[in-house]
Amino acid sequence: MADQMLEYKGYHAKIYFDARDDIFVGEVFGLNDSLNFHGSTVQELKEMFHQCIDNYLDLCKELGEEPEREFKGSFNIRIQPELHRQLAYNALNEGKSLNQYINESLEQFVANSATALPQK
Repeated sequence: MADQMLEYKGYHAKIYFDARDDIFVGEVFGLNDSLNFHGSTVQELKEMFHQCIDNYLDLCKELGEEPEREFKGSFNIRIQPELHRQLAYNALNEGKSLNQYINESLEQFVANSATALPQK
């Protein structure tokens, strides 16, 4: 999966090939705004991605708005009550907040995952 993503100025895009139109298509993810681009070659795709991000940043500056950053670090998740209770119990036993316990658990899970993003 990591080889199907591009990164530029802290933004990431998922890439796929559209066989019907014979082009590469990219979609910036992790934002509420919709940023998409395409190219007929890998080089053109990369150039269009850079242009897409630069245009987005320029537009935000022109409008006096703060550009959205991907993944602000907060998300809501629905889980089974029994799992919620067990996580809270584990956190309490380790002297941690539930948030801290879950954050550390997720960090450990991702570090052991075969699909973890490369470290910067």
